[in-house]
This record gives sequence, C-alpha cells and structure tokens, in this order.
Amino acid sequence: MERKNIWTSYSQQELEKLEAINADYRNCLDKGKTERECIRLTVERIEGRGYQNLDKLRKSQQTLKPGDKVYAVCMGKMIAMFQLGKRPLQEGMNILGAHIDSPRIDVKQNPLYEDESMAYLDTHYYGGIKKYQWVTLPLAIHGVVARKDGTVQEICIGEKEDDPVFVVTDLLVHLAGQQLEKKASKVIEGEKLDLLFGSRPIGQDESLDEKEKEAVKANVLRLLKEYYHMEEEDFTSAELEIVPAGKARECGLDRSMILAYGQDDRVCAFTSLFAMLDVNEPERTSCCLLVDKEEIGSVGATGMHSRFFENTVAELMALTGGESELKVRRALQNSKMLSSDVSAAYDPLYAEAFEKRSAAFLGSGLVYNKFTGSRGKSGSNDASAEYLARIRRVMDEAGVAYQFAELGKVDVGGGGTIAYIMGNYGMEVIDSGVAVLNMHAPWEASSKADVYEAYKGYCAFLKKMS
Repeated sequence: MERKNIWTSYSQQELEKLEAINADYRNCLDKGKTERECIRLTVERIEGRGYQNLDKLRKSQQTLKPGDKVYAVCMGKMIAMFQLGKRPLQEGMNILGAHIDSPRIDVKQNPLYEDESMAYLDTHYYGGIKKYQWVTLPLAIHGVVARKDGTVQEICIGEKEDDPVFVVTDLLVHLAGQQLEKKASKVIEGEKLDLLFGSRPIGQDESLDEKEKEAVKANVLRLLKEYYHMEEEDFTSAELEIVPAGKARECGLDRSMILAYGQDDRVCAFTSLFAMLDVNEPERTSCCLLVDKEEIGSVGATGMHSRFFENTVAELMALTGGESELKVRRALQNSKMLSSDVSAAYDPLYAEAFEKRSAAFLGSGLVYNKFTGSRGKSGSNDASAEYLARIRRVMDEAGVAYQFAELGKVDVGGGGTIAYIMGNYGMEVIDSGVAVLNMHAPWEASSKADVYEAYKGYCAFLKKMS
C-alpha cells in the first residue's frame, strides 16, 4: 500500500483549518498535563456546547430524546460523553475511545526528606519510561492535595514564567565512568529519580524546633504552609505528578510538527473531543470516552477495566428506552469503536526496529492497527476483515488520508490499548491513532497533518459508520 505525504494535497483553505485545529490542540496540551486537568478542560468545553451532567438528569428522572447531549465523570479522571442519535440506543453507538494518562513520575505518600542540606521528594515512576530521559530536565508539579477537613487544594508549580522549576539530578560525565558502563535500563535507577526540592535552610530568626536538625526541610515545609496551607502529613492524601515544564511548541523550521509532553495519548483524546463537539444530529448515538490508567494496564476504578462505562450506558438507557439489562447488552454489542491510541512513527535513525512495509509514517494520515499486542499478537484485539472494509469505505468517502501499520518488528516488542477490553462486549473495535516520534519520552513529536487527518477521520466515523 503506497503511503503519500499528504502536505501537498491541501488547499489554502484546508491549510488554514489545519493550523487552527493544531493551535487549539497545543492549547489543550498546555492546559491538560494530568488526567484531572484534561477532565476539567473537557467538562468546561462540552458544557459550553450544551452537554448536561447525566447524574443530575438521573436524579430529576428527565426523559432524554434524540439530539440530547449528556456526560458522566468518574472520580475526576474519566469521562463519557454522548449525543443521542435518531436510532434507538440499543442499536448501538459509534464510540471514540482514548486515554488521557501519560508516562510520568509520581510523588510518593511520605516523600519529603533532607540529605546533606538538600531537600528531595521521593518518587515512583508511572508507566513505561526510559528513566535516563527524565534527568536534568526542567520539571513541574501538577496535582491536588486533599485535607482531612474535606478541602482540596490544586497544585501547579513550574508552568508560569516566574515559577520555580524542579530537576532530577545526574552524575557529571567527569565522574561517570562506571555509570556509563551500565545498561541503559540501569544507568538511572528508579530510586534515583527523586526530585530536588530545595537547598536553603530556614532563617535563624524563624522558629525551628531544637530537635529539628533538617533546616532545609523545615524551610520547604514553611513555604508549603505559607503558599498552599499544606502540612507534611497532607502528602499522604495528595496526588502530585511530575511532568516536563513548558508549553507545546511547533517543531521544525517549516513548523510542520508539534513537540510536547503527553501526546500519547492526548493527541487522540483531544482530536476525539474536537470531533465530538463538531458532529451534530447523528444517526447513531455518538460517544467519546476518555479514560485513565491505560499506561499501567487499564486497571482501577478509573481504568477501562472498571464498570464505569457499562454502568453509565445503563443509566442512559434508563432515561431513553427504560431500564433493561438486555437492551444495555445489545447497545454495547451493536456498537462500533475506534480505540484511538498513538502508533510508533517510523524513524530512519532507528530503522532496525521497524518493518518498513508495515510501519506508520509522519505526514501520511490517520493510522489503523488491525492488531497490536506483542510478538504472537499477545494481548491484541485483532479487528475483523469486514470491519476494516467498512472503515476504509467511510474514510475514503470522507476524503481522509489514512494508513495501516504495526508497532515495530514482530520480535522486537509491542504494545496494547483498551481495544481488547471493549471487544469483550462483542462490539467491533479497531485501533487507530496518530503516528508519534519519541513515544513515552518527556517530549514527543507529531505531524500537524496527522493531527488534522485524525480529527477528520473521527468526524467521519461518528457521522457515517453504521
């Protein structure tokens, strides 16, 4: 199958729309560096476009009709949005699913300590990362601190120009002879990813317990209390994520790419959101599902393995066609889904990891993966040939540029998405997404053209898939 670089196919009008979509995408990346921030941004946008909270509608027992727009949120980290179609819900939905968690470093529950007049936060990395990529970078802290009195304090340090930033230190090359002999997986160990948090001791005129020997830690705690009303014990009920500091940037002299943190998988999440907001009066009910915990196996209450989505569909069914477990099962089984997640872009500098005929290329459009998994398709959904044919027809009719690919050579590695979980309902599912360079690194690169084609493809799927 021939892959064409699609940049030369755009009219001036399309180029203007492409740039507008990508500018909005970069703005979303800047505002949504954590799951909670993504959900907050999403709710703000959809409520401005007429979406109503399903929980409030349920309590008022309001009957829903075609065209109504509703949403439900799970623990501030997972959201399901629906626009009711003209056809009954039990005939199925067109679902766009993506995840909004990204590889990062998390702060532990008892993290603050001092060592040789330097204060650190003890950490635990989240998801699959190359640990050596996270040292000596300017880092920011995002998250929340929940106090015993029920109040929740939002934290964001390191994103404003006058904010301090943080860093994970590394050994200078002059003394790194033994370190450089280690395997890449060992050159930086997980326990050495602690965040440098401060180095100035508390002033002599300020209170310091006579037994307190850690003056730098005491000063940090003083500042936390002054700025965030936070005590050391509050770390135990906090969720603090360490992410690269700085905004998404245009990449390349031609400004053809985007370089940013968290494009796996927010590039699919935000383009799915854009499509959901731009599609009106669908034949089949449209759904956009943004989930947490994919990077660690889709587990937990906010991961795709939870019953949140199934329960939400049941609530939706009760407000449309009456409560019926059988109708809920039919709605799920009759649905069609794009499990949208990024794919590995072919990198000619590391060509040995790819099988070129089956690789995804930057600037060649939306990527479809018939299967993911690793080696012998382990953990894969493996979409049916008939579903692929329908996907091709819908994309061709809408003029969407797309490509089919695998995630690297068969025996090199692999990866998975939420597709197989949704496939358990018996619905048709295929993996789709955007090709990304540097996947799982602190800064990932994507093509503006692919972002635009993903948006177009998701719009076409919601409108035309039957």
